[in-house]
Amino acid sequence: MIGRLLIANRGEIAVRVARACRELGIEVVAVYSTADRHSAVVQMADEAVHIGPPAPRSSYLHVPNIVEAALRSGADAVHPGYGFLSEDPDFAEICESEGLTFVGPPPEVMQQVGNKATARRLMAAAGLPLLPGVVDPVRTAEEGQAIAAEIGYPVIIKAAAGGGGRGMTVVHDPGDFPEAFATTRTVARAVFRDPTVYVERYLSGARHVEVQVLCDAHGAGLHLGERDCSLQRRHQKLLEEGPAGHLSPEQRAELGELAVRGALSVGYTGAGTVEFLVDDAGRAYFMEMNARIQVEHPVTELLTGIDLVREQLLVAGGERLRLRQEDVVVRGAAIECRINAEDPARGFAPAPGHLDVLRVPDGPWTRFDTGYRQGDDVSPHYDSLLGKLVVWAPDRDQAVRRMDRALAELRVEGPGVHTTAALHRALLRDPDIRADRHDVQFLDRRLPDLVTRAAAIAACREPALPAALRGPLHLVPAGEPAGPASVPHPRPEEDPTMSAPTFTQSDLMQLLTEKTGLPAASHTSDPDAHFADVGLDSLAFLSMQTELQDRFGIAMPDDNPDAYSFGQIVEAVSAAQAAQPA
Repeated sequence: MIGRLLIANRGEIAVRVARACRELGIEVVAVYSTADRHSAVVQMADEAVHIGPPAPRSSYLHVPNIVEAALRSGADAVHPGYGFLSEDPDFAEICESEGLTFVGPPPEVMQQVGNKATARRLMAAAGLPLLPGVVDPVRTAEEGQAIAAEIGYPVIIKAAAGGGGRGMTVVHDPGDFPEAFATTRTVARAVFRDPTVYVERYLSGARHVEVQVLCDAHGAGLHLGERDCSLQRRHQKLLEEGPAGHLSPEQRAELGELAVRGALSVGYTGAGTVEFLVDDAGRAYFMEMNARIQVEHPVTELLTGIDLVREQLLVAGGERLRLRQEDVVVRGAAIECRINAEDPARGFAPAPGHLDVLRVPDGPWTRFDTGYRQGDDVSPHYDSLLGKLVVWAPDRDQAVRRMDRALAELRVEGPGVHTTAALHRALLRDPDIRADRHDVQFLDRRLPDLVTRAAAIAACREPALPAALRGPLHLVPAGEPAGPASVPHPRPEEDPTMSAPTFTQSDLMQLLTEKTGLPAASHTSDPDAHFADVGLDSLAFLSMQTELQDRFGIAMPDDNPDAYSFGQIVEAVSAAQAAQPA
Protein backbone atom coordinates (compact mmCIF):
# COMPACT_ATOMS: atom_id res chain seq x y z
CA MET A 1 0.00 0.00 0.00
CA ILE A 2 1.14 3.51 -0.75
CA GLY A 3 2.13 5.45 2.36
CA ARG A 4 3.35 8.81 1.05
CA LEU A 5 2.54 10.12 -2.41
CA LEU A 6 3.92 13.00 -4.43
CA ILE A 7 1.46 14.76 -6.74
CA ALA A 8 3.32 15.80 -9.87
CA ASN A 9 0.74 18.36 -10.92
CA ARG A 10 -1.09 21.51 -9.91
CA GLY A 11 -4.56 23.07 -9.84
CA GLU A 12 -7.80 21.20 -9.41
CA ILE A 13 -6.46 17.71 -10.19
CA ALA A 14 -3.75 18.11 -7.54
CA VAL A 15 -6.42 19.06 -4.99
CA ARG A 16 -8.59 16.18 -6.18
CA VAL A 17 -5.77 13.64 -5.70
CA ALA A 18 -4.82 15.13 -2.33
CA ARG A 19 -8.37 14.69 -1.08
CA ALA A 20 -8.45 11.03 -2.13
CA CYS A 21 -5.11 10.49 -0.36
CA ARG A 22 -6.46 12.07 2.79
CA GLU A 23 -9.38 9.67 2.88
CA LEU A 24 -7.07 6.69 2.35
CA GLY A 25 -4.62 7.83 5.03
CA ILE A 26 -1.86 8.48 2.49
CA GLU A 27 0.50 11.37 3.28
CA VAL A 28 0.65 14.02 0.56
CA VAL A 29 3.67 15.74 -0.93
CA ALA A 30 2.85 18.67 -3.23
CA VAL A 31 5.19 20.26 -5.73
CA TYR A 32 4.82 23.83 -6.82
CA SER A 33 6.31 26.45 -9.08
CA THR A 34 7.08 29.94 -7.86
CA ALA A 35 3.70 31.11 -9.16
CA ASP A 36 1.86 28.42 -7.14
CA ARG A 37 3.67 28.65 -3.83
CA HIS A 38 0.50 29.75 -1.98
CA SER A 39 -1.87 27.44 -3.86
CA ALA A 40 -4.59 25.34 -2.27
CA VAL A 41 -2.79 22.02 -2.68
CA VAL A 42 0.34 23.42 -1.04
CA GLN A 43 -1.72 24.33 2.00
CA MET A 44 -3.37 20.89 2.05
CA ALA A 45 -0.17 18.89 1.77
CA ASP A 46 1.93 17.36 4.52
CA GLU A 47 4.99 18.67 2.73
CA ALA A 48 5.47 20.90 -0.27
CA VAL A 49 8.55 21.20 -2.47
CA HIS A 50 9.45 24.08 -4.75
CA ILE A 51 10.45 22.69 -8.16
CA GLY A 52 11.17 25.78 -10.23
CA PRO A 53 9.96 29.01 -11.82
CA PRO A 54 6.48 29.39 -13.40
CA ALA A 55 7.38 28.16 -16.89
CA PRO A 56 6.22 24.51 -17.03
CA ARG A 57 9.36 23.31 -18.76
CA SER A 58 11.34 24.51 -15.75
CA SER A 59 8.97 23.13 -13.11
CA TYR A 60 6.04 20.74 -13.76
CA LEU A 61 7.73 19.27 -16.84
CA HIS A 62 11.20 19.21 -15.30
CA VAL A 63 11.62 15.52 -14.50
CA PRO A 64 14.86 15.70 -12.48
CA ASN A 65 13.44 18.17 -9.99
CA ILE A 66 10.19 16.23 -9.55
CA VAL A 67 11.94 12.90 -9.04
CA GLU A 68 14.43 14.53 -6.67
CA ALA A 69 11.53 16.06 -4.74
CA ALA A 70 9.89 12.63 -4.41
CA LEU A 71 13.05 10.95 -3.20
CA ARG A 72 14.00 13.70 -0.82
CA SER A 73 10.53 13.92 0.72
CA GLY A 74 10.37 10.17 1.30
CA ALA A 75 7.47 9.58 -1.10
CA ASP A 76 7.02 6.02 -2.29
CA ALA A 77 4.61 6.85 -5.14
CA VAL A 78 3.92 9.54 -7.74
CA HIS A 79 0.51 10.53 -9.15
CA PRO A 80 0.88 12.50 -12.39
CA GLY A 81 -2.72 13.80 -12.64
CA TYR A 82 -3.56 14.71 -16.24
CA GLY A 83 -1.56 16.79 -18.69
CA PHE A 84 2.10 17.61 -17.98
CA LEU A 85 3.92 14.27 -17.49
CA SER A 86 0.85 12.07 -17.10
CA GLU A 87 1.35 10.23 -20.41
CA ASP A 88 5.13 10.39 -20.60
CA PRO A 89 6.41 6.79 -20.56
CA ASP A 90 9.96 7.98 -19.92
CA PHE A 91 8.83 9.70 -16.71
CA ALA A 92 6.96 6.58 -15.61
CA GLU A 93 10.03 4.46 -16.31
CA ILE A 94 12.31 6.81 -14.35
CA CYS A 95 9.92 6.67 -11.40
CA GLU A 96 9.99 2.90 -11.48
CA SER A 97 13.77 2.77 -11.75
CA GLU A 98 13.99 4.97 -8.67
CA GLY A 99 11.71 2.67 -6.71
CA LEU A 100 8.68 4.96 -6.93
CA THR A 101 5.25 3.53 -7.70
CA PHE A 102 3.82 5.34 -10.70
CA VAL A 103 0.04 5.72 -10.50
CA GLY A 104 -0.81 4.68 -14.03
CA PRO A 105 -0.19 1.91 -16.54
CA PRO A 106 3.25 0.36 -17.05
CA PRO A 107 5.60 2.51 -19.19
CA GLU A 108 5.64 0.04 -22.09
CA VAL A 109 1.83 0.03 -22.19
CA MET A 110 1.73 3.81 -22.05
CA GLN A 111 4.22 3.90 -24.92
CA GLN A 112 2.00 1.67 -27.05
CA VAL A 113 -1.36 3.30 -26.46
CA GLY A 114 0.12 6.83 -26.46
CA ASN A 115 1.00 6.43 -30.13
CA LYS A 116 -2.32 6.64 -31.96
CA ALA A 117 -1.14 4.70 -34.98
CA THR A 118 0.19 1.88 -32.82
CA ALA A 119 -2.95 1.93 -30.69
CA ARG A 120 -5.08 1.52 -33.84
CA ARG A 121 -3.09 -1.54 -34.81
CA LEU A 122 -3.33 -3.11 -31.35
CA MET A 123 -7.03 -2.44 -30.98
CA ALA A 124 -7.73 -3.81 -34.45
CA ALA A 125 -5.95 -6.97 -33.37
CA ALA A 126 -8.21 -7.11 -30.32
CA GLY A 127 -11.27 -6.93 -32.54
CA LEU A 128 -12.29 -3.30 -32.05
CA PRO A 129 -13.81 -1.68 -35.16
CA LEU A 130 -11.78 1.04 -36.90
CA LEU A 131 -12.62 3.69 -39.44
CA PRO A 132 -11.03 3.02 -42.84
CA GLY A 133 -7.43 4.18 -42.89
CA VAL A 134 -3.98 2.95 -41.95
CA VAL A 135 -2.40 1.64 -38.77
CA ASP A 136 1.14 2.60 -39.75
CA PRO A 137 2.78 6.03 -40.06
CA VAL A 138 2.42 7.84 -43.38
CA ARG A 139 5.82 9.06 -44.53
CA THR A 140 5.07 11.31 -47.51
CA ALA A 141 2.24 13.44 -48.87
CA GLU A 142 2.10 11.24 -51.96
CA GLU A 143 1.64 8.13 -49.84
CA GLY A 144 -1.08 9.90 -47.86
CA GLN A 145 -2.86 11.03 -51.04
CA ALA A 146 -2.92 7.45 -52.31
CA ILE A 147 -4.48 6.27 -49.05
CA ALA A 148 -7.03 9.11 -49.10
CA ALA A 149 -7.98 8.27 -52.70
CA GLU A 150 -8.57 4.68 -51.68
CA ILE A 151 -10.69 5.31 -48.57
CA GLY A 152 -12.43 8.41 -49.92
CA TYR A 153 -12.68 12.03 -48.79
CA PRO A 154 -13.05 13.67 -46.32
CA VAL A 155 -10.05 12.31 -44.43
CA ILE A 156 -8.30 13.44 -41.29
CA ILE A 157 -4.54 13.61 -40.86
CA LYS A 158 -3.56 12.97 -37.25
CA ALA A 159 -0.36 13.29 -35.29
CA ALA A 160 0.51 9.84 -33.96
CA ALA A 161 1.67 11.34 -30.66
CA GLY A 162 -1.15 13.87 -30.56
CA GLY A 163 -3.36 14.92 -27.71
CA GLY A 164 -5.27 17.86 -26.34
CA GLY A 165 -7.06 18.40 -29.63
CA ARG A 166 -3.92 19.45 -31.48
CA GLY A 167 -2.22 17.94 -34.48
CA MET A 168 -5.36 17.09 -36.49
CA THR A 169 -6.35 18.42 -39.90
CA VAL A 170 -9.49 17.56 -41.83
CA VAL A 171 -9.09 17.47 -45.61
CA HIS A 172 -12.15 17.62 -47.87
CA ASP A 173 -10.45 18.16 -51.24
CA PRO A 174 -7.54 16.21 -52.76
CA GLY A 175 -5.89 19.48 -53.82
CA ASP A 176 -5.58 20.55 -50.18
CA PHE A 177 -3.87 17.37 -49.02
CA PRO A 178 -0.16 18.28 -49.55
CA GLU A 179 -0.39 21.53 -47.60
CA ALA A 180 -2.47 19.92 -44.81
CA PHE A 181 0.03 17.07 -44.58
CA ALA A 182 2.98 19.46 -44.23
CA THR A 183 1.16 21.65 -41.70
CA THR A 184 0.13 18.71 -39.51
CA ARG A 185 3.67 17.32 -39.47
CA THR A 186 5.04 20.73 -38.53
CA VAL A 187 2.58 21.03 -35.65
CA ALA A 188 3.30 17.48 -34.53
CA ARG A 189 7.03 18.10 -34.51
CA ALA A 190 6.69 21.41 -32.66
CA VAL A 191 4.14 20.31 -30.05
CA PHE A 192 4.88 16.62 -29.56
CA ARG A 193 8.50 16.44 -30.77
CA ASP A 194 7.39 13.70 -33.15
CA PRO A 195 6.37 14.51 -36.76
CA THR A 196 4.78 11.08 -37.34
CA VAL A 197 1.24 11.25 -38.76
CA TYR A 198 -1.33 8.80 -40.10
CA VAL A 199 -4.53 9.08 -42.15
CA GLU A 200 -8.04 7.79 -41.61
CA ARG A 201 -11.51 8.49 -42.95
CA TYR A 202 -13.16 11.54 -41.38
CA LEU A 203 -16.60 10.80 -39.99
CA SER A 204 -18.93 13.80 -40.35
CA GLY A 205 -21.81 14.25 -37.96
CA ALA A 206 -20.46 11.76 -35.42
CA ARG A 207 -20.71 11.70 -31.66
CA HIS A 208 -17.66 11.43 -29.41
CA VAL A 209 -18.32 8.70 -26.84
CA GLU A 210 -15.70 7.49 -24.38
CA VAL A 211 -15.85 4.52 -22.02
CA GLN A 212 -14.27 4.67 -18.57
CA VAL A 213 -12.32 1.53 -17.72
CA LEU A 214 -10.55 0.34 -14.60
CA CYS A 215 -8.07 -2.55 -14.63
CA ASP A 216 -5.85 -4.07 -11.98
CA ALA A 217 -2.43 -5.70 -12.26
CA HIS A 218 -3.95 -9.16 -11.82
CA GLY A 219 -5.70 -9.31 -15.18
CA ALA A 220 -9.14 -8.07 -14.13
CA GLY A 221 -10.95 -5.15 -15.74
CA LEU A 222 -14.36 -3.53 -15.89
CA HIS A 223 -16.10 -0.56 -17.46
CA LEU A 224 -17.97 2.18 -15.63
CA GLY A 225 -20.29 3.46 -18.30
CA GLU A 226 -19.68 6.03 -20.99
CA ARG A 227 -19.55 9.80 -21.40
CA ASP A 228 -20.66 11.82 -24.40
CA CYS A 229 -18.07 14.52 -25.14
CA SER A 230 -19.40 15.77 -28.47
CA LEU A 231 -19.57 19.44 -27.49
CA GLN A 232 -16.09 20.49 -28.53
CA ARG A 233 -14.47 23.53 -30.02
CA ARG A 234 -11.66 22.62 -32.39
CA HIS A 235 -11.37 19.18 -30.79
CA GLN A 236 -11.21 20.73 -27.28
CA LYS A 237 -13.98 19.51 -24.99
CA LEU A 238 -16.19 22.08 -23.31
CA LEU A 239 -19.11 20.12 -21.88
CA GLU A 240 -19.35 16.39 -21.10
CA GLU A 241 -22.29 14.33 -20.01
CA GLY A 242 -23.30 10.79 -19.24
CA PRO A 243 -24.72 8.44 -20.10
CA ALA A 244 -24.81 8.87 -23.87
CA GLY A 245 -28.57 9.12 -24.23
CA HIS A 246 -28.63 8.36 -27.95
CA LEU A 247 -27.29 4.82 -27.41
CA SER A 248 -29.53 1.85 -26.80
CA PRO A 249 -28.81 -0.40 -23.79
CA GLU A 250 -27.44 -3.01 -26.18
CA GLN A 251 -25.11 -0.53 -27.88
CA ARG A 252 -23.95 0.75 -24.50
CA ALA A 253 -23.16 -2.75 -23.27
CA GLU A 254 -21.28 -3.58 -26.47
CA LEU A 255 -19.13 -0.45 -26.21
CA GLY A 256 -18.25 -1.29 -22.61
CA GLU A 257 -17.30 -4.83 -23.53
CA LEU A 258 -15.14 -3.60 -26.42
CA ALA A 259 -13.36 -1.07 -24.21
CA VAL A 260 -12.46 -3.61 -21.52
CA ARG A 261 -11.34 -6.15 -24.10
CA GLY A 262 -9.10 -3.54 -25.74
CA ALA A 263 -7.59 -2.39 -22.43
CA LEU A 264 -6.86 -5.90 -21.15
CA SER A 265 -5.39 -6.94 -24.50
CA VAL A 266 -2.49 -4.51 -24.00
CA GLY A 267 -2.00 -5.20 -20.28
CA TYR A 268 -3.50 -1.93 -19.17
CA THR A 269 -3.70 -1.18 -15.43
CA GLY A 270 -5.34 1.69 -13.56
CA ALA A 271 -7.99 4.15 -14.74
CA GLY A 272 -8.18 4.86 -18.44
CA THR A 273 -10.56 5.76 -21.23
CA VAL A 274 -11.24 4.16 -24.58
CA GLU A 275 -12.68 6.69 -27.03
CA PHE A 276 -15.00 6.01 -29.95
CA LEU A 277 -16.70 7.90 -32.73
CA VAL A 278 -20.32 6.84 -33.13
CA ASP A 279 -22.19 7.54 -36.37
CA ASP A 280 -25.88 8.36 -36.68
CA ALA A 281 -26.69 4.67 -37.16
CA GLY A 282 -25.08 3.83 -33.82
CA ARG A 283 -21.97 2.19 -35.31
CA ALA A 284 -18.90 2.78 -33.15
CA TYR A 285 -15.28 3.09 -34.29
CA PHE A 286 -12.24 3.06 -32.00
CA MET A 287 -10.50 6.44 -31.96
CA GLU A 288 -7.83 6.44 -29.23
CA MET A 289 -7.05 5.44 -25.66
CA ASN A 290 -6.15 7.84 -22.86
CA ALA A 291 -3.79 6.31 -20.32
CA ARG A 292 -4.61 8.54 -17.35
CA ILE A 293 -7.40 9.94 -15.25
CA GLN A 294 -9.36 12.43 -17.35
CA VAL A 295 -10.65 15.92 -16.71
CA GLU A 296 -14.23 14.68 -17.02
CA HIS A 297 -13.92 11.71 -14.62
CA PRO A 298 -16.36 13.33 -12.08
CA VAL A 299 -19.22 12.64 -14.52
CA THR A 300 -18.64 8.92 -14.07
CA GLU A 301 -18.17 9.32 -10.33
CA LEU A 302 -21.58 10.94 -9.98
CA LEU A 303 -23.24 8.35 -12.21
CA THR A 304 -21.76 5.32 -10.43
CA GLY A 305 -20.92 6.55 -6.92
CA ILE A 306 -17.40 5.16 -7.39
CA ASP A 307 -14.39 7.31 -6.44
CA LEU A 308 -12.13 6.77 -9.45
CA VAL A 309 -9.03 8.35 -7.94
CA ARG A 310 -9.39 6.19 -4.84
CA GLU A 311 -9.64 3.07 -7.01
CA GLN A 312 -6.68 4.28 -9.05
CA LEU A 313 -4.55 4.56 -5.91
CA LEU A 314 -5.61 1.16 -4.58
CA VAL A 315 -4.81 -0.54 -7.87
CA ALA A 316 -1.44 1.22 -8.05
CA GLY A 317 -0.75 -0.08 -4.56
CA GLY A 318 -1.14 -3.62 -5.89
CA GLU A 319 -4.65 -4.40 -4.70
CA ARG A 320 -7.12 -6.38 -6.73
CA LEU A 321 -10.27 -4.70 -8.01
CA ARG A 322 -12.89 -5.03 -5.30
CA LEU A 323 -15.66 -4.38 -7.79
CA ARG A 324 -17.24 -6.76 -10.23
CA GLN A 325 -18.96 -5.62 -13.41
CA GLU A 326 -22.37 -6.30 -11.87
CA ASP A 327 -21.49 -3.95 -8.99
CA VAL A 328 -21.31 -1.01 -11.40
CA VAL A 329 -24.77 0.55 -11.69
CA VAL A 330 -25.21 3.74 -13.69
CA ARG A 331 -28.02 5.90 -12.33
CA GLY A 332 -29.52 9.14 -13.57
CA ALA A 333 -27.68 11.74 -15.66
CA ALA A 334 -24.64 13.91 -14.99
CA ILE A 335 -23.20 16.95 -16.78
CA GLU A 336 -19.82 18.65 -16.43
CA CYS A 337 -19.07 22.18 -17.66
CA ARG A 338 -15.45 23.24 -17.94
CA ILE A 339 -15.23 26.75 -16.54
CA ASN A 340 -12.23 28.19 -18.32
CA ALA A 341 -10.66 31.59 -17.76
CA GLU A 342 -11.22 32.50 -21.39
CA ASP A 343 -13.14 35.14 -23.30
CA PRO A 344 -15.38 33.46 -25.91
CA ALA A 345 -16.12 36.86 -27.47
CA ARG A 346 -12.42 37.23 -28.33
CA GLY A 347 -11.89 33.83 -29.84
CA PHE A 348 -11.48 32.15 -26.45
CA ALA A 349 -8.42 34.23 -25.68
CA PRO A 350 -6.98 33.41 -22.23
CA ALA A 351 -8.34 35.82 -19.62
CA PRO A 352 -6.32 35.24 -16.41
CA GLY A 353 -6.15 37.64 -13.51
CA HIS A 354 -6.85 38.19 -9.84
CA LEU A 355 -9.97 36.54 -8.41
CA ASP A 356 -11.60 39.32 -6.44
CA VAL A 357 -14.69 37.16 -6.12
CA LEU A 358 -15.01 33.39 -6.47
CA ARG A 359 -18.35 32.13 -5.23
CA VAL A 360 -19.02 28.55 -6.21
CA PRO A 361 -22.47 26.99 -6.63
CA ASP A 362 -23.94 24.73 -4.00
CA GLY A 363 -27.12 22.75 -3.53
CA PRO A 364 -28.21 19.18 -4.12
CA TRP A 365 -25.91 17.03 -6.26
CA THR A 366 -23.81 20.00 -7.31
CA ARG A 367 -20.01 19.75 -7.26
CA PHE A 368 -17.32 22.26 -8.15
CA ASP A 369 -13.76 20.95 -8.47
CA THR A 370 -11.12 23.67 -8.46
CA GLY A 371 -7.64 24.46 -7.26
CA TYR A 372 -8.43 28.14 -6.82
CA ARG A 373 -9.79 30.19 -3.92
CA GLN A 374 -11.06 33.70 -3.73
CA GLY A 375 -8.05 36.03 -3.68
CA ASP A 376 -5.87 33.75 -5.84
CA ASP A 377 -4.39 34.72 -9.17
CA VAL A 378 -5.19 32.70 -12.28
CA SER A 379 -1.75 32.40 -13.81
CA PRO A 380 -1.17 32.96 -17.53
CA HIS A 381 1.50 30.24 -17.45
CA TYR A 382 -0.92 27.30 -17.26
CA ASP A 383 -4.06 25.76 -18.67
CA SER A 384 -7.03 28.10 -18.46
CA LEU A 385 -9.22 25.63 -16.53
CA LEU A 386 -10.60 27.50 -13.53
CA GLY A 387 -12.84 24.73 -12.28
CA LYS A 388 -15.27 21.99 -13.23
CA LEU A 389 -18.93 22.36 -12.41
CA VAL A 390 -20.65 18.97 -12.25
CA VAL A 391 -24.26 18.13 -11.45
CA TRP A 392 -26.30 14.94 -11.19
CA ALA A 393 -30.07 14.47 -11.46
CA PRO A 394 -32.48 11.56 -11.97
CA ASP A 395 -32.75 12.29 -15.71
CA ARG A 396 -31.11 14.43 -18.38
CA ASP A 397 -33.74 17.15 -18.45
CA GLN A 398 -33.47 17.71 -14.71
CA ALA A 399 -29.68 17.67 -14.96
CA VAL A 400 -29.77 20.37 -17.65
CA ARG A 401 -32.00 22.58 -15.50
CA ARG A 402 -29.88 21.94 -12.42
CA MET A 403 -26.73 22.90 -14.32
CA ASP A 404 -28.35 26.13 -15.55
CA ARG A 405 -29.25 27.01 -11.96
CA ALA A 406 -25.73 26.23 -10.77
CA LEU A 407 -24.13 28.29 -13.55
CA ALA A 408 -26.32 31.22 -12.56
CA GLU A 409 -24.98 30.97 -9.00
CA LEU A 410 -21.34 30.92 -10.06
CA ARG A 411 -19.57 34.23 -9.49
CA VAL A 412 -16.11 34.86 -10.88
CA GLU A 413 -14.99 38.48 -10.81
CA GLY A 414 -11.70 40.24 -11.12
CA PRO A 415 -9.92 42.70 -13.39
CA GLY A 416 -9.58 41.20 -16.85
CA VAL A 417 -11.08 37.85 -15.84
CA HIS A 418 -13.64 36.29 -18.19
CA THR A 419 -15.06 32.77 -18.16
CA THR A 420 -17.03 30.37 -20.31
CA ALA A 421 -19.90 30.17 -17.79
CA ALA A 422 -22.38 32.23 -19.83
CA LEU A 423 -21.53 30.25 -22.97
CA HIS A 424 -22.46 27.07 -21.15
CA ARG A 425 -25.83 28.55 -20.23
CA ALA A 426 -26.36 29.44 -23.89
CA LEU A 427 -25.46 25.87 -24.88
CA LEU A 428 -27.87 24.33 -22.41
CA ARG A 429 -30.70 26.53 -23.68
CA ASP A 430 -30.14 25.58 -27.33
CA PRO A 431 -33.05 23.47 -28.66
CA ASP A 432 -30.76 20.98 -30.43
CA ILE A 433 -28.72 20.37 -27.33
CA ARG A 434 -31.80 20.12 -25.15
CA ALA A 435 -33.07 17.50 -27.59
CA ASP A 436 -29.67 15.72 -27.66
CA ARG A 437 -29.30 16.24 -31.44
CA HIS A 438 -25.78 17.72 -31.54
CA ASP A 439 -22.55 16.23 -32.91
CA VAL A 440 -18.84 17.00 -32.70
CA GLN A 441 -19.08 19.80 -35.30
CA PHE A 442 -22.00 21.54 -33.58
CA LEU A 443 -19.96 24.22 -31.80
CA ASP A 444 -17.85 25.06 -34.83
CA ARG A 445 -21.05 25.55 -36.90
CA ARG A 446 -23.02 27.54 -34.35
CA LEU A 447 -20.42 29.39 -32.31
CA PRO A 448 -21.10 33.00 -33.44
CA ASP A 449 -24.78 32.70 -32.55
CA LEU A 450 -23.99 31.03 -29.23
CA VAL A 451 -21.48 33.73 -28.28
CA THR A 452 -24.10 36.41 -28.99
CA ARG A 453 -26.66 34.64 -26.83
CA ALA A 454 -24.05 34.12 -24.09
CA ALA A 455 -23.39 37.86 -24.01
CA ALA A 456 -27.11 38.54 -23.58
CA ILE A 457 -27.34 36.01 -20.75
CA ALA A 458 -24.32 37.51 -19.01
CA ALA A 459 -25.80 41.02 -19.26
CA CYS A 460 -28.99 39.94 -17.47
CA ARG A 461 -27.34 38.20 -14.55
CA GLU A 462 -27.69 39.26 -10.96
CA PRO A 463 -25.33 42.02 -9.84
CA ALA A 464 -22.05 40.98 -8.26
CA LEU A 465 -21.80 40.31 -4.56
CA PRO A 466 -21.59 43.52 -2.52
CA ALA A 467 -18.19 44.06 -1.01
CA ALA A 468 -19.47 43.49 2.53
CA LEU A 469 -20.41 39.93 1.68
CA ARG A 470 -17.15 39.03 0.06
CA GLY A 471 -14.99 36.74 2.11
CA PRO A 472 -12.32 34.13 1.74
CA LEU A 473 -13.21 30.79 0.22
CA HIS A 474 -11.79 27.91 2.26
CA LEU A 475 -11.21 24.70 0.34
CA VAL A 476 -9.86 23.13 3.52
CA PRO A 477 -12.20 23.36 6.53
CA ALA A 478 -10.81 24.94 9.63
CA GLY A 479 -9.08 22.38 11.79
CA GLU A 480 -7.91 20.21 8.85
CA PRO A 481 -5.06 18.21 10.35
CA ALA A 482 -2.62 18.58 7.48
CA GLY A 483 -0.24 21.16 8.84
CA PRO A 484 1.52 22.30 5.68
CA ALA A 485 5.26 22.08 5.78
CA SER A 486 5.60 25.16 3.66
CA VAL A 487 3.08 27.53 5.18
CA PRO A 488 4.28 30.95 4.12
CA HIS A 489 6.60 32.25 6.73
CA PRO A 490 5.45 35.50 8.33
CA ARG A 491 7.09 38.62 7.06
CA PRO A 492 9.55 40.26 9.45
CA GLU A 493 7.07 42.88 10.62
CA GLU A 494 4.62 40.11 11.56
CA ASP A 495 7.11 37.75 13.18
CA PRO A 496 8.07 38.65 16.75
CA THR A 497 10.92 36.15 16.63
CA MET A 498 12.76 38.12 13.99
CA SER A 499 15.01 40.86 15.16
CA ALA A 500 16.29 43.95 13.41
CA PRO A 501 17.46 43.56 9.83
CA THR A 502 20.86 42.09 10.47
CA PHE A 503 20.82 39.05 8.23
CA THR A 504 24.17 37.29 8.40
CA GLN A 505 25.77 34.28 6.83
CA SER A 506 25.08 32.42 10.05
CA ASP A 507 21.38 33.16 9.53
CA LEU A 508 21.64 31.86 5.99
CA MET A 509 23.28 28.63 7.19
CA GLN A 510 20.53 28.17 9.76
CA LEU A 511 17.86 28.77 7.10
CA LEU A 512 19.47 26.12 4.86
CA THR A 513 19.48 23.68 7.75
CA GLU A 514 15.77 24.29 8.34
CA LYS A 515 14.69 24.13 4.70
CA THR A 516 17.14 21.71 3.08
CA GLY A 517 18.54 19.63 5.93
CA LEU A 518 22.06 21.03 5.62
CA PRO A 519 23.97 19.46 8.52
CA ALA A 520 25.56 21.85 11.01
CA ALA A 521 28.96 20.32 10.26
CA SER A 522 28.68 21.69 6.70
CA HIS A 523 28.02 25.28 7.77
CA THR A 524 30.61 27.70 6.43
CA SER A 525 31.54 31.29 7.13
CA ASP A 526 33.34 31.66 3.79
CA PRO A 527 31.45 34.38 1.86
CA ASP A 528 32.88 33.10 -1.44
CA ALA A 529 31.50 29.58 -0.97
CA HIS A 530 28.70 28.33 -3.24
CA PHE A 531 25.88 25.80 -2.81
CA ALA A 532 27.92 23.01 -4.40
CA ASP A 533 30.72 23.59 -1.88
CA VAL A 534 28.46 22.45 0.97
CA GLY A 535 26.84 19.63 -0.98
CA LEU A 536 23.55 21.34 -1.91
CA ASP A 537 21.91 21.08 -5.34
CA SER A 538 19.58 23.16 -7.47
CA LEU A 539 16.46 21.93 -5.64
CA ALA A 540 17.89 23.22 -2.37
CA PHE A 541 18.57 26.53 -4.08
CA LEU A 542 14.94 26.74 -5.21
CA SER A 543 13.77 26.00 -1.68
CA MET A 544 15.94 28.82 -0.37
CA GLN A 545 14.62 31.18 -3.05
CA THR A 546 11.07 30.50 -1.92
CA GLU A 547 11.92 31.12 1.70
CA LEU A 548 13.68 34.39 0.95
CA GLN A 549 10.70 35.47 -1.13
CA ASP A 550 8.30 34.69 1.70
CA ARG A 551 10.40 36.18 4.50
CA PHE A 552 11.94 39.19 2.86
CA GLY A 553 10.16 39.68 -0.46
CA ILE A 554 13.38 38.98 -2.34
CA ALA A 555 13.27 37.47 -5.81
CA MET A 556 16.68 36.09 -6.71
CA PRO A 557 16.55 36.53 -10.49
CA ASP A 558 18.75 33.57 -11.48
CA ASP A 559 17.67 29.98 -10.76
CA ASN A 560 21.23 28.69 -11.16
CA PRO A 561 22.81 28.02 -7.74
CA ASP A 562 26.24 28.68 -9.21
CA ALA A 563 25.26 32.28 -9.94
CA TYR A 564 25.59 33.40 -6.33
CA SER A 565 28.10 33.02 -3.54
CA PHE A 566 26.80 32.93 0.02
CA GLY A 567 28.21 36.41 0.54
CA GLN A 568 26.22 37.75 -2.41
CA ILE A 569 23.00 36.19 -1.09
CA VAL A 570 23.57 37.70 2.37
CA GLU A 571 24.29 41.05 0.76
CA ALA A 572 21.05 40.90 -1.26
CA VAL A 573 18.98 40.07 1.82
CA SER A 574 20.61 42.80 3.87
CA ALA A 575 19.98 45.36 1.14
CA ALA A 576 16.32 44.37 1.01
CA GLN A 577 16.01 44.64 4.78
CA ALA A 578 17.56 48.07 4.75
CA ALA A 579 15.10 49.21 2.09
CA GLN A 580 12.08 48.18 4.14
CA PRO A 581 10.30 50.92 6.10
CA ALA A 582 11.09 51.00 9.80
